Amino acid sequence: MAHLDSLSLRDPLKESLLFNKRLMFMIGFISLLTLILLGRLFQLQVLNNAHYSTLSEKNRVNILPIAPTRGLIYDRNGVLIAHNIPSFYINIIPERVENMDETLALLKQLITLTPRELKRFKRQLRRKRKFVSIPLRYRLNEAEVARVSVNQYRLPGVQIKSELLRHYPVGELMAHVAGYVGRISEKDLRVLNTREYSASSHIGKVGIEKFYENILHGSIGHQRVETNAQGRIIKVLERTLPTPGKTLYLNVDSNLQSVAYKAFGDNNGALMAIDPVTGAVLAMVSAPSYDPNVFVHGLEADDYQKITKSPRRPLFNRALQGQYPPGSTLKPLLGLAGLELDEVYAHNPIDCKGWYMLEDDVDERRYRDWKRSGHGATNLIDAIAESCDIYFYDLSYNLGIDRIHQYLSAFGMGKMTGIDMEGELTGIVPNKEWKRIHYNEMWFPGETLINGIGQGFMLATPVQLVSFTAALTQGGKRYKPAILKAMQDPKSKVLETIEPVALEAVHQIRMNNWEVILRSMHKVVHGFKGSARGISQGIKYKMAGKTGTSQVFGIKQGERYRQDKLSKKLHDHALFVGFAPYKNPRIAVSAIVENGGGGGSVAAPIVRKVIDQYLLGKVDEPQPTE
Repeated sequence: MAHLDSLSLRDPLKESLLFNKRLMFMIGFISLLTLILLGRLFQLQVLNNAHYSTLSEKNRVNILPIAPTRGLIYDRNGVLIAHNIPSFYINIIPERVENMDETLALLKQLITLTPRELKRFKRQLRRKRKFVSIPLRYRLNEAEVARVSVNQYRLPGVQIKSELLRHYPVGELMAHVAGYVGRISEKDLRVLNTREYSASSHIGKVGIEKFYENILHGSIGHQRVETNAQGRIIKVLERTLPTPGKTLYLNVDSNLQSVAYKAFGDNNGALMAIDPVTGAVLAMVSAPSYDPNVFVHGLEADDYQKITKSPRRPLFNRALQGQYPPGSTLKPLLGLAGLELDEVYAHNPIDCKGWYMLEDDVDERRYRDWKRSGHGATNLIDAIAESCDIYFYDLSYNLGIDRIHQYLSAFGMGKMTGIDMEGELTGIVPNKEWKRIHYNEMWFPGETLINGIGQGFMLATPVQLVSFTAALTQGGKRYKPAILKAMQDPKSKVLETIEPVALEAVHQIRMNNWEVILRSMHKVVHGFKGSARGISQGIKYKMAGKTGTSQVFGIKQGERYRQDKLSKKLHDHALFVGFAPYKNPRIAVSAIVENGGGGGSVAAPIVRKVIDQYLLGKVDEPQPTE
């Protein structure tokens, strides 16, 4: 009875209306979703078709950079200084290796693997995708390549690849000229055009390699490749070849460089040789040197420490960065200043007693000559030839430090020469204002005397010394020292010669005054009492020059310099500047031998050998005096 009552209570019409409402709601909701989906499809397929087609193409096609071939470097005679050689290295593709530990263990039996190489490989293994090849070991020799190749069937995923590496055939001989390339560092990346170097691994670090990096590097190429969803290359669609770097020809003569470098033996020092007519750098030596090839792939930390902490400092370019007291090599410039400013006359003598004392000097200090007995009656020509200090004490005192500063500055002293290489230093040519700025002290008359013979605060680089020597031979005409002679495009073969760059000349000097100074420098070598007369034995040409000896520590009043009682590092520096032939000079040279002793006995013979090689094509050893 209760069941019949429940059936009688149902309302079929009401239920039918409720069902229809729900059905219409569901149809409307589904229709709305369908419209939204169709609208989105319309937006993607029609309105934004171009945008998403481009993105799709980018996912399928990648543009990969191609590194250019670095330009070659030759000397003035066509001797190869820097080139590119094939080098083999090992890559491993992780996804093709079943057991990485076993593979590395097998490779260690075939080739040498250092802990540093393994550590670097494992670090990259964690960072890169499994299908990307990872370098394990560079610079494999032929035997190692052969062993790996024979066992290739046991080494799935291991590849032997080749690349072009920089090589310096003459090694240490031209290291301070050419410099070297090294792997691009984070510091390099901060200043590089990352697009141009996106395929390059090396960059010039020092020397010509760095100064002319933009010319040697070339321009990057690219290739369009089709890749799959995992990023693997399927095929190359298009390729634009890179533009190789230009070939450089230097003014430096490698034969001359070799003679100069060997002449230093075990001594530290520097030599610069230039053509005084053009400024072309014929030789630039800094001893000791180093092998630039070891820097191409980077050194182990221990090896790098040995080089950088060596007391001989082989990486230090003494020719451009070595700042030394120029000593008596400045005397020709001081003599020219005295003539021009009418402070002295060429043939008027002074009495050299072996010491000089300032008037009203409360300390009564005696400024000694290198020759304790003195030179007697000495005029300007003999004072330069015999390097009389007393004459130049007196001349310097009369000129005053400010006029000395002004005159030396006109010849480029205390300034960079502008040579085409980074790192050049300026040296120091002091005056009263300079001392006030740097020491907040007044200038004392005694300091003028000391600086007047190239000591005291006075500092110069070998490239400055050779630059003013060349200017003396040319009547004041000065040229920027130039290492680069020409460059050549490897495709067009067009040779572009670098023209000499004239610097501000020294003007308004009377010609007869030039002749007096040059004649006195000639007498240094060929005079009976010349301070470098020893190198004139057996000479086949006329040359001129000036010796210099600079102290590395001060000597107290009344003390004597005893070289035999001092350690090597406290010996005087030996200097010499010279040029030849005496008429129409073709080469000017400056040389300094650190702690070498006398300029006439140590530095001058080195210059003689270099000039012999340049003028005669051989080194003509001086004959012993009978």
